[in-house]
Amino acid sequence: MYDSDAGRGRGSAGRRGRIPAVVAVAVGAALLISGCSGSSGDDGSKNAEDREQGAVKQQPKGTDPYWVNPQGNAAKQVASYEKSGKDSAAAQIRKIAEQPVGEWLSPDNPEQQARGFTEAAEKADRSALLVLYNVPHRDCGQYSGGGAADGNAYRAWIDQVAKGIGGRPATVILEPDALLHLVDGCTPEQFHEERFDLLKGAIEKLKGLSRTKVYLDAGNAGWQEPEALRQPLTRVGVSEADGFAVNVSNFQPTDVSTEFGKKLSEKIGGKPFVIDTSRNGNGPYTGGDAKERWCNPPGRALGEAPSTRTTDSLVDAYLWVKRPGESDGTCKGGPKAGDWWPEYALKLARASG
Repeated sequence: MYDSDAGRGRGSAGRRGRIPAVVAVAVGAALLISGCSGSSGDDGSKNAEDREQGAVKQQPKGTDPYWVNPQGNAAKQVASYEKSGKDSAAAQIRKIAEQPVGEWLSPDNPEQQARGFTEAAEKADRSALLVLYNVPHRDCGQYSGGGAADGNAYRAWIDQVAKGIGGRPATVILEPDALLHLVDGCTPEQFHEERFDLLKGAIEKLKGLSRTKVYLDAGNAGWQEPEALRQPLTRVGVSEADGFAVNVSNFQPTDVSTEFGKKLSEKIGGKPFVIDTSRNGNGPYTGGDAKERWCNPPGRALGEAPSTRTTDSLVDAYLWVKRPGESDGTCKGGPKAGDWWPEYALKLARASG
């Protein structure tokens, strides 16, 4: 992936937090068996499990209807720190653990993953936040290169995701960077027609579900002018989606992202949008190598907590699509893209005040 300051996309999408399929499936199954996802967040609902080290509860549904995964990496880190007597560090990581973050579905067993997460979320009377990131020729061979083997494999994958979601509530962020890399030329020309068709088909399939919202990724305010995305978004049928997503895994401030989204919305029929605020508390990094300012930049901070109460009627929600504390890639001492990095998570949390 590429740095927005260089006129490309937002940075390594795998920074977003891919996890092995076997882990995702196991997590979903464990959540349903344990029942720990069922905490409503009300004071009177606490039980023995709620009091365990690292235990987290759901946010108030009226302001944040998205599911908090009680077995996420941050929650596990809280438990580990508390067990070791590192209460100060645990309190910092709890800032992440107690917020809903996107669940990035891996290529294998998508039906089981989608079912596990949505069933756990429904049991908690919340909506699952899922991120689909498996389009062929993904990330132009950078840190998060990969994706489905071909168009048919991707269509089958989407079919399985849809089957796993079923009639349960879910909000889907669809294919970060996929459109951007058509516009900026990163994705070879011979794959453009297929990608347009795949994204259009994914929107149609997912919107055929009764309780699924779909937001197609549309870049960030540091990339290009909104006009560059008008025709591509129209071509893939964004009018049939619930809207679009901006600032996924990037660091553009919320007010800047709001203005960017509003300008883009004007060009595509007034569609609403969501903003990834996971790491934008201190805005974008301006030091170091401009080509990788997006990759594990120092001095960043958590942004606004996920919420459907926003400052603009066109902004449906502030979301943590990127999972704070998971690496952008093997840069600046980080582990591979998507791996949990507790030291970086601590820095994000501490910088947020």
